[in-house]
Amino acid sequence: MAIRTLIYSFDPRMSLSHLQFNQITPRLDKSVKNTHRSYNIIFAFISFVATLCSVYHRQRRMINYTNLAATALQMPKIGLGTLGVSPLEARPVINEALSMGYRLFDVAPVYFNEKEIGDAFHEATSSVPRTDVFVTSKLACPFHRPEHVEPALRKTLNDLRLGYLDLFLIHWPVAFKYVEFDPSVRGWENEDIDESDEGKLIDPSVSLRDTWAAMEALVDKGLVKHIGVANFPVILLHDLLSYSRIHPVVNQVEIHPYNQQSKLLAYCKSRNITVQAYSPLGTPGYKESGEPDVLADPLLKEIATNHRISVAQVCLQWSLQRGCHVVAKSSNKKHMEENLLMNHKNEFVTGATQLSLADMERIASLDRSYRFFRPEDWWKYTPVPVFH
Repeated sequence: MAIRTLIYSFDPRMSLSHLQFNQITPRLDKSVKNTHRSYNIIFAFISFVATLCSVYHRQRRMINYTNLAATALQMPKIGLGTLGVSPLEARPVINEALSMGYRLFDVAPVYFNEKEIGDAFHEATSSVPRTDVFVTSKLACPFHRPEHVEPALRKTLNDLRLGYLDLFLIHWPVAFKYVEFDPSVRGWENEDIDESDEGKLIDPSVSLRDTWAAMEALVDKGLVKHIGVANFPVILLHDLLSYSRIHPVVNQVEIHPYNQQSKLLAYCKSRNITVQAYSPLGTPGYKESGEPDVLADPLLKEIATNHRISVAQVCLQWSLQRGCHVVAKSSNKKHMEENLLMNHKNEFVTGATQLSLADMERIASLDRSYRFFRPEDWWKYTPVPVFH
């Protein structure tokens, strides 16, 4: 009876290290006088509990990952982008972001800072538990072949010093020829995984269907909670949905007032795919000479002045009111604070401004389908016009 009581009161989330001998002994039946028999009972019980824990964690992994991967996504609507965050900036930026209330961090191998960001996570002075932080990373183009997908993910996990990802995306719908790497070494010695040699290294023999099946296997193994895509046009999404066992929960694409992608947004909404906007401010730190400056647009500046907010806040609020999630990169404390219009519970912060219908309609008139990220310019030798 005493042992049965202990089994019912045992929390399977508790590790065996929490089961102290003096917590077990008082529950043994007082009639048990033989010391050796008592020890045998105790050790048999611990072995039984260990088995229960093992079964519990296997079931938890299957239920919470494979099944939930295709259900409603609980993801913060505003995240911190890390493209361009230098290794030296990683620790202070991550610490500052966690302290401010950021709970979503968007990273990628081809940003070449996952090792430093992982160290920042590990050494963070904030007491935020891992389960409250949403981490997204991406599959780089050289690792699209099915046999390379899991090793690439495990490399990212090792760099980030994490046991799992909340979201893993196919970064671009184009495969490159495989680049060898040492999975035991954290970080990257060079930038070969982001080199296409103007398209000469594109590998047209790799099927997205095969890549996606390998992505689904990562969910089955509990290595990632959710999977999705980035930079996918409607036609590729439509095809992917026809054969996927686990549907993509996110499509991360370039969206800002000059590239509004209204038809893609409508399609994703109809298929329950969350659209996450990257470069929501028009990449002010990366645009080339002669390119338009979203943050200098007269109309956006007028709306910002009317609401007494920054142009960046107008752009972010516009995306949020269209139903998008956003990832905004900044390592400037003031800008990081400005960009955080919603808390991690997806509630607007105190004082957040709502744009009027008239504001939204005026901003809609700015669309010119202008992209700052144009892969056809990068891959001139083997042009792959992803968005045309």
